[in-house]
Amino acid sequence: MPTYEYACDRCGRFEVVQKITAEPLTECPTCGGHVQRLVSRNVSIIFKGPGFYVTDTRAENSSKTSSDEKAS
Repeated sequence: MPTYEYACDRCGRFEVVQKITAEPLTECPTCGGHVQRLVSRNVSIIFKGPGFYVTDTRAENSSKTSSDEKAS
């Protein structure tokens, strides 16, 4: 489950772990004040394994074949 960051008008900032499908909070769980969900900068995306670049999935002879076809 992702962690969302909220800003309370009275308390300041806090984080809450919620499901993606859960509705955003409208009041602070500590003081009951108005809160606004912030856009998070902490995105922990990790790319593992091959296939993220065009050169990762090509066959070794594909560049030779395409250059041979252009010459013909």
